[in-house]
Amino acid sequence: MIRNELTKTDLTLKDFYYDLPQERIAQTPLEKRDSSRLMVIDRKSGDIEHKVFSDIIDYLNPGDVLVINDTRVIPARIIGVRSHRNENGTLVETGSDAPVELLLLKQLENDVWEALAGPGKRAKLGDVLSFGDGILSARVLEILPEGGIRKVQFTADPARFDSVYSALHELGSMPLPPYITEKLQNQERYQTVYSRCEGSSAAPTAGLHFTNELLEKIKEKGVAVVPVLLHVGLGTFRPVKEEKIADHEMHAEYIEVTEEAAEIINSRKKAGGRVIAVGTTSCRTLESASDSEGILHPVKGDTGIFIYPGYTFKMTDALITNFHLPESTLLMLVSALYNRESMLEAYKTAVEEKYRFFSFGDAMLIL
Repeated sequence: MIRNELTKTDLTLKDFYYDLPQERIAQTPLEKRDSSRLMVIDRKSGDIEHKVFSDIIDYLNPGDVLVINDTRVIPARIIGVRSHRNENGTLVETGSDAPVELLLLKQLENDVWEALAGPGKRAKLGDVLSFGDGILSARVLEILPEGGIRKVQFTADPARFDSVYSALHELGSMPLPPYITEKLQNQERYQTVYSRCEGSSAAPTAGLHFTNELLEKIKEKGVAVVPVLLHVGLGTFRPVKEEKIADHEMHAEYIEVTEEAAEIINSRKKAGGRVIAVGTTSCRTLESASDSEGILHPVKGDTGIFIYPGYTFKMTDALITNFHLPESTLLMLVSALYNRESMLEAYKTAVEEKYRFFSFGDAMLIL
């Protein structure tokens, strides 16, 4: 696992709390992706501007590099029941148990996944869970230390499916965050326009604001658009429970940086261009794969990096991000890039200015 040593602080969970009225939580995406609002923060001056997201091109310079996360969300939420095999070896539902839900977090091998089970008491060691009348099943191989997480092995009906992924596309649903209560009419609106590699349990939401047309204009301006990969899992959205934030341990997530991506980013940075991360997932990937000299290296592996105030950034010069939940690791990350007090003041301004918050909400550019 890729880790980074962090400066220990005495910051506590309550140091990252802010008051957010319920009505400020965006329930649906806007009709046009790049019509969301954009708060622009200049870290040197402390100035704040209020713009529209399509204006972001005005803040990008020739020679800069925009780093995107091209992961794609899978229909990671599936609901089934406990079952058993009869004397003929056929999978039979018990008929007495209430439904059990699995949220797939991370693929470990071809058919073996880490999954969050709810409720956990219905996914005991050795249990077989049945989905879609048995055309997909999952055996609980291991109960992992973190609450509710199971290692499960899937078996899909070979006559119907060639992989677990194809089974999920028939039986699963999009794992929208619990604070979104309205039905998403167009599932692609929870995917970035550049999503490519399936494997995430949640969207890298800062990227939802980009359109293909806007990206083309950015490239025409001389800005390189370079993909990296982080499959969003529990590490990104798991709440912090420890009072001292330094005691929180991130759940590992899979990342990739190709040789080509590393070469482009390193060369642009060396030439004086800025590295602008689209979202906290791109930022965490860059910081995980960079050394103390500020050189980005190709990598395939897991990261458990936790960025909070006291961290020294090695690669990220600027960040495009959404507005994050109170007391979340994501709010802690953006507070490390700017500073905690100023960031919370900016959030207070966003509430007063009626910005839309969280996954389908508005955006922030930290320069």
